[in-house]
Amino acid sequence: MTRNFRLTLCYDGTRYRGWQRQGNTDNTIQARTEGLLSRMLKQPVELAASGRTDAGVHARRQVCSFKADTNYDTKIMLTELRKYLPEDIGALSLTEAAPRFHARLNCREKTYVYRVWNSAEPNVFERRYLYAYPAALDLGTMREAAALLLGEHDFSAFCSNKHMKKSAVRELKSIEIERLGGEVRLTFTGSGFLYNMVRILTGTLLEVGSGQRSARSAREALESLDREQAGFTAPAQGLILWDVRY
Repeated sequence: MTRNFRLTLCYDGTRYRGWQRQGNTDNTIQARTEGLLSRMLKQPVELAASGRTDAGVHARRQVCSFKADTNYDTKIMLTELRKYLPEDIGALSLTEAAPRFHARLNCREKTYVYRVWNSAEPNVFERRYLYAYPAALDLGTMREAAALLLGEHDFSAFCSNKHMKKSAVRELKSIEIERLGGEVRLTFTGSGFLYNMVRILTGTLLEVGSGQRSARSAREALESLDREQAGFTAPAQGLILWDVRY
């Protein structure tokens, strides 16, 4: 009997080539997890995720779905995944899903967090999960710029894929910017995100906060639809897929 499953993972993306399976390497989150499930269930397993994360990007909560012809108990399957997955990939939950559930197609909202270490002091223990950016930041101006980016727009200027054929229209629902000691944390929630979109939004807002550009210029970049008008692409290690909602 073919069953549909919902698997929730977390992972440290530091040593992986991103989420997506690739032909020239098995060093991706998808390949490692599919490989283990395929061996466990003795059949090919293909995972669909809520979205792809780039090389070096982390996930606090990544939801996946897959189908398999098996009577395997989900509790035993989850225990086996926790036992045999690499220590930097964690299985949080595994349940049987409705037959038509699809992790990507049914996802209605995602939240990403970008962590910036905004201090001259080194942060040795969290360096793999933060982007060190010691320049003084004006969070008020950053929030002003962020407000100008909210809503449903064509975010082509904040996408690194020059040859994307699908629509670049997304709804950016909120951007929260807060200081937590030496850390500045940016939290983005939207209907979906384009390739490198959160990292480019972050780079643009950091340029605003450090005085390299005006708050208004973020909106002008958005309206231009031109990637060259937006800010730099912030490094991968500061980005975390925080939550997905259905």
